[in-house]
Amino acid sequence: MAKKVNLEHQPRKASSVIKTSIVSVIFILYMFPFLLVLVNSLKRKVNIVKHPLQILDDAGLQWVNYKNAIEKMDFIRSFGNSFIITAVSVVLLIVFSSMAAYIFVRTDWKACKISFFAMMASMVIPFQVIMIPLVSIYGGKLGILNSRTVLILMNFGFGASMCTFMCHGFIKSNVPIALEEAARIDGCGPHGIFFKIVFPLMKPILSTIAILEVLGLWNDYLLPSLVLGKKNLYTLPLAIRTFYGTFTNDYGNIMAGLTLSIIPIVIVYVFLQKYIVGGVIAGAVKS
Repeated sequence: MAKKVNLEHQPRKASSVIKTSIVSVIFILYMFPFLLVLVNSLKRKVNIVKHPLQILDDAGLQWVNYKNAIEKMDFIRSFGNSFIITAVSVVLLIVFSSMAAYIFVRTDWKACKISFFAMMASMVIPFQVIMIPLVSIYGGKLGILNSRTVLILMNFGFGASMCTFMCHGFIKSNVPIALEEAARIDGCGPHGIFFKIVFPLMKPILSTIAILEVLGLWNDYLLPSLVLGKKNLYTLPLAIRTFYGTFTNDYGNIMAGLTLSIIPIVIVYVFLQKYIVGGVIAGAVKS
């Protein structure tokens, strides 16, 4: 007796195969640059130039590239600078942006509304427009460049608007005012209400902000290159610049340095990527 063929599942199966194929192609395209850097970090310069897509070097794996990169980049110091600048900047952004957003949402003063719209308007100003005056004022007139503290404050200033905007939307849609009123009746003050009630409820959006800011600040090159001129203050992106010469570039060491600087942020993103999607959804959907 002939078996009946279930035709209902065939279109679904074909659709699933097509979707999987598309996602796989996109994944390969996204991963290709990183894999290319990783492969070439273990090859000699001559092999990189002649055969950039060759997986293995004819002379074997060139682990010496990583040794040279760590020494020439002063990797430990550069990693420490990147870590300190990124960590402190993100903490400041999370704490003060959430506090500012809370005030903007819960206060009916006209001054607060004007300040909020002014802060939002500042997001449309490109950084490239103000970077030259910024360096001219802070470096030429005030002479306070070449400092991690100045860079941290600038990171906070340029990132506060977006972070405040995200926190504002989350508080307005997902933090019920009834909880605050109940805490106020129980004798809780303004600071206690924010840090004990509101701040813990903001974990999804704050996690999203933290991850996005870490990704951006860790890889930032333009602003640190304008602020940090001393080699002992270099972040990892600036330290990689030391491999570029006027007449020659050591591609093997450059690729090794790039790999060393990318790996920490890739690890952070892989383990915490779910918070990005969760935080954005939580901020967009009104409870």
